[in-house]
Amino acid sequence: MHLALVDASLATPHAERNFKREVDASLTVFNANEGEIPPPLGSPAPPPQGDGHRHFTFDGAIISGSQSSVYDDRPWIQELSRWVEGAIADNLPILGVCWGHQLLAQVLGGTVKGGSYELGYVEVEQEVDDPIWDGIANPFTVFATHSDHVVALPSGATLLASNETGVQAFRHEQVYAVQFHPEYDLQTAEAMIHSKDLPQSDLQAALDTCTEANVEAARSPKRIFGNFLDHVDALRRQPSV
Repeated sequence: MHLALVDASLATPHAERNFKREVDASLTVFNANEGEIPPPLGSPAPPPQGDGHRHFTFDGAIISGSQSSVYDDRPWIQELSRWVEGAIADNLPILGVCWGHQLLAQVLGGTVKGGSYELGYVEVEQEVDDPIWDGIANPFTVFATHSDHVVALPSGATLLASNETGVQAFRHEQVYAVQFHPEYDLQTAEAMIHSKDLPQSDLQAALDTCTEANVEAARSPKRIFGNFLDHVDALRRQPSV
């Protein structure tokens, strides 16, 4: 299985390392903020060392987190949004994580706004049964780091999970989106906390959530990636119309 990994994380090393560890599929990485946007599906790519043309044929895509905001007026965000629109129109299954969750919501017609910071290991409640939750306890513990929030879901979207801060996951047809970071390990969680320009008391409160119990509890939601790949595989096997 071949997926596009759209890394929007502004050159931090964590996203690619974490997703490559957790996602059991072949990943082609595109550093979106550096202008690397996936080509339209099926577009020819340069021949590898004269071996003939290959094509960018993806079974699905994952869009990572980012330190930017989806409503920022940046050319790469606009270009990526156009690619996402086309990929959704072509029925490509996409999983958005944190910033990717917000971008999918915005492209699909939802609303994203800045708000209070959610930082540290938090508890999330599933709202409906869905295959994306297979094997995952309810409620479940995950790491979160964001101050932007999806404040209005796209028309036709299903709320999949929430907590006191609002929307934590939704589905829109073949698209899934989660606000939290199931791919994070403890190293990434602590590094992200230390990188924030927040009062020391807020940083310490977030660090206090980095307990052995929470890190262990956050292993179960990593099943989201396997469940998403099952979703991709099921769509792949559907007969074309």
